[in-house]
Amino acid sequence: MLNACRKGILLIALALFSVGADAAKPAFKLCWSIYAGWMPWDYAQQSGIIKKWADKYNIDIQFVQVNDYIESVNQYTAGGFDGCTMTNMDALTLPAAGGVDSTALIIGDYSNGNDGIVSKTVPSVAALKGQNINLVELSVSHYLLARALETAGLSERDVKVVNTADADLVAAFGTPDVKSIVTWNPLLAQAQKQAGAKTLFTSAQIPGEILDLLVVNTATLKQHPELGKALTGAWFETLKTMQGDSEAAKAARKQMGEAAGTDLAGFDAQLAATHLFATPQAALDFTVNPQLKTTMQKVAEFSFAHGLLGDAAPSADVVGIATPAGNWGDAGNLKLRFSDEFVRLAAENKL
Repeated sequence: MLNACRKGILLIALALFSVGADAAKPAFKLCWSIYAGWMPWDYAQQSGIIKKWADKYNIDIQFVQVNDYIESVNQYTAGGFDGCTMTNMDALTLPAAGGVDSTALIIGDYSNGNDGIVSKTVPSVAALKGQNINLVELSVSHYLLARALETAGLSERDVKVVNTADADLVAAFGTPDVKSIVTWNPLLAQAQKQAGAKTLFTSAQIPGEILDLLVVNTATLKQHPELGKALTGAWFETLKTMQGDSEAAKAARKQMGEAAGTDLAGFDAQLAATHLFATPQAALDFTVNPQLKTTMQKVAEFSFAHGLLGDAAPSADVVGIATPAGNWGDAGNLKLRFSDEFVRLAAENKL
């Protein structure tokens, strides 16, 4: 009887210890919003891949969907999340410019046609001179327009930008008054289907400039490198799962597509315009390439010209940007870092 009691007490103690150990696990919350290049994060969580990698490093990771993209970045910037999916331009102009030291843990992809300029009245970018162009002002669409005009020897002074909410763009394009728009998928695909629509320029013509990232608070990442390892491992396992024509791969992409409001064919079409870095080595090669530093300088100069680095910003280089190939901007104010540490571990099978 005494032995039985002791055994019972021991089991209870072990159970309590287990609960306490779980409660003591470091826990992290990251946010994401719907976009082809970020749907793998949702699938990774729903399928248990995130949990598998979090368990490996004895941590808890939760991804939270925020329906409004800019709001998700703002919540991260305000400290509500440990990490968030965002573009390179928004990483610079929101958290970094706001003083939040942030690390681009994973460059997941670049837009390779997912963003574009569509017109019903003109045949080329050069012919946009003097025209009204509807877009989400100060977004990556605005950046795309500026780069497109540059290729045609024009500048923003040669056109009139009309700020239009993304939810209204496609409907507006269907009216006689709105003749040219800049937008992203799936809105771009909808606009391209309208009668007389002609695509004048896409992000495929400036490859590697509109980047989709997973950004993590730098201080959090330094204190908990296991978070970076778990996230990187989960990401590349998910990409491996969704590639190819196997039933498992198609089922994974179908689930992602449905979560994004489309079907397998629709999601595959979006992926076709998204240059995913499908392997750790491909992501590593892009991250260490000196072109990344050049791209971020262009983004910083555009952002400064449009007041996105803050009213008091004296120059485009006010925010320091660190890349493996070298830094750009104020070395005393490094607030955006592109890390190759964890993707390198993945490429070397050391996670």
